[in-house]
Amino acid sequence: MTTLLELGSMHISWLSGGDFELDGGTMYGAVPKILWQKKYPADEENYIQLLNAPLLVQGGGRNIIIDTGLGNKLTDKQKLIFRVYRDWSLLKDLADQGISRQDIDIVILTHCDFDHAGGVVMYNDHGRCELTFPRARHIIQKREWQDVLTPNIRSAHTYWPDNFSGLVESGLLELVDGEAEITAGVTVRLTGGHTRGHQLVEIEGSQGCAVHLGDLFPTHTHVNPLWIMAYDNYPLEVVDLKEWLLPKYRQRNCWFTFYHDIFMKACMLDDQGKVVQSLL
Repeated sequence: MTTLLELGSMHISWLSGGDFELDGGTMYGAVPKILWQKKYPADEENYIQLLNAPLLVQGGGRNIIIDTGLGNKLTDKQKLIFRVYRDWSLLKDLADQGISRQDIDIVILTHCDFDHAGGVVMYNDHGRCELTFPRARHIIQKREWQDVLTPNIRSAHTYWPDNFSGLVESGLLELVDGEAEITAGVTVRLTGGHTRGHQLVEIEGSQGCAVHLGDLFPTHTHVNPLWIMAYDNYPLEVVDLKEWLLPKYRQRNCWFTFYHDIFMKACMLDDQGKVVQSLL
């Protein structure tokens, strides 16, 4: 964890959730490559590097993880398919800060795609699956969980059952429906758009605020409301959401935090949507 965002009573840092490469065109949908590659360069095979960087939010005596990375359950074949170039080391990052996995109080999933929920369940030293954070409440929107249980033909390829093995039985799954204050200073709100049950996370500190828009705003280059991903299940909803949410949080001088961006972990925007301050 090399980047720290201080919000007075709340602190945000970033963990290594395993990094991969995806086809650049899928990340920008209908936007021509001649435009997006100027802002986010691709290699000769059209792939771009992306982080999967869970957020560690600390405040009020609580340790909160937002999204969990790829986890350690990927097969060698899956690593090749998704071109994983840096393995999941979330627990090591926590240990470097003197935090054990038992110290995590809350896990919030913006949604349940494998690159965000892969670390909910891990292989232990004996090769068996167990919850990565065995004491944490796991916060998921009710609609999202319904789609995990009964995925459609599209979402079945990204909602992997082994990422949730034992979660219900643990009693640690907490479904919310819409807006909910999870703990003092941390609120989730249902957005939809990327997935039906996608949610944002708002973090309010004594000296500032931040908002994590998950895959509605995957990198700083997606600030244009029309720059959306082919992965978005409800693309027109994403356009509308960005037109509403980005000005809303800009007016509050909130930081926008990122999960996938290799260039910056967070930024502040001006009224024209230009980055005026960033954390690298």
